[in-house]
Amino acid sequence: MDKELVTMRNQIMLFVLFLLMTSKVTTADFVTTSTTDVPSTTPVTTSTTDVPSTTPVTTSTTDVPSTTPGPLYPFGAGDTVSSRSDDGSSPPIILEQPFVYFGKPYQQIYVNHNGHLTFNEAFASYKPYRFPAFSSRDLIAPFWTDLDNRWNGTISYQQYSSGSVLQQATQDINQYFPNLGFSVNWVFVATWDKVAYYNNFGTEITFQVVLIAGGQSSFILMNYGEIAPTTQDIQAGYDTVNSIHYFSIPGSFESNDTTFSNTSNVNVAGRWAFQTNATTSTTDVPSTTPAPTSDEPFPVDDFCIDSIFCKGQGLTGSVYMLSTFSILVFLTILNN
Repeated sequence: MDKELVTMRNQIMLFVLFLLMTSKVTTADFVTTSTTDVPSTTPVTTSTTDVPSTTPVTTSTTDVPSTTPGPLYPFGAGDTVSSRSDDGSSPPIILEQPFVYFGKPYQQIYVNHNGHLTFNEAFASYKPYRFPAFSSRDLIAPFWTDLDNRWNGTISYQQYSSGSVLQQATQDINQYFPNLGFSVNWVFVATWDKVAYYNNFGTEITFQVVLIAGGQSSFILMNYGEIAPTTQDIQAGYDTVNSIHYFSIPGSFESNDTTFSNTSNVNVAGRWAFQTNATTSTTDVPSTTPAPTSDEPFPVDDFCIDSIFCKGQGLTGSVYMLSTFSILVFLTILNN
């Protein structure tokens, strides 16, 4: 072959190699984003079309609440009603099956009147602390503040092992955490219905926490109805021993915040959902960092030589490295 043609061909091949080495490498076609951890935290506005309906109940007892519109699960009929007492708690509630809370299987629970659940003992604290607290207590707090049910409002709870509540929970969890194929076999619902703030009788706060279990998986829903404004501190979310796992719902410790009924991480106004059987995450805070898109460069870390030699990128990095190596070998053969 004519030397000039060989030279031209080699120059073209070198130019292609240069483009491979310096162009942006994208991951859109190779990387998929998991949706099974914790849903995104995009706030939503209230809409009657995306809030699941609740089944109305009729009671013959004036001390048992009725259901209210919104994201709340059914409550009232069949519930055990907690005592009317300031800073009180339920007696220990023996669970029909263990609830796995970040690796710990618990067989009992307490519904504490000031808006939280504990496992090992009752907890009367009315003054919330911020999450993460790095404490010695596992705590689920849908709405921790100073509440008082002596004059108005009802605090109640119930366990379910069959029926429509399990069907609703199965549907909700599979919608919020797709690809799990999850099947619920136990649900615990605790409801604070129209309970007042301490020393502010007549105010009404309605919220709910739902524990859901099936197999080795467990989840929490925090549902919010009408939330009266207050100047009291509020902490909503959950925390664990030494805060290995924790989450603080936006609006916590914000002055006079009443947005809990309108925000969500699952696109249902007034509902927050969390998977709580995981044991590997350090914070369990939903990530707000978008996954790489087609116009974003290949990420570079401490183990990268340049944008095409990075750890943990699987097929994408391998394809480009193999292409580069093949071209180098081909040019070497041609020159010989």
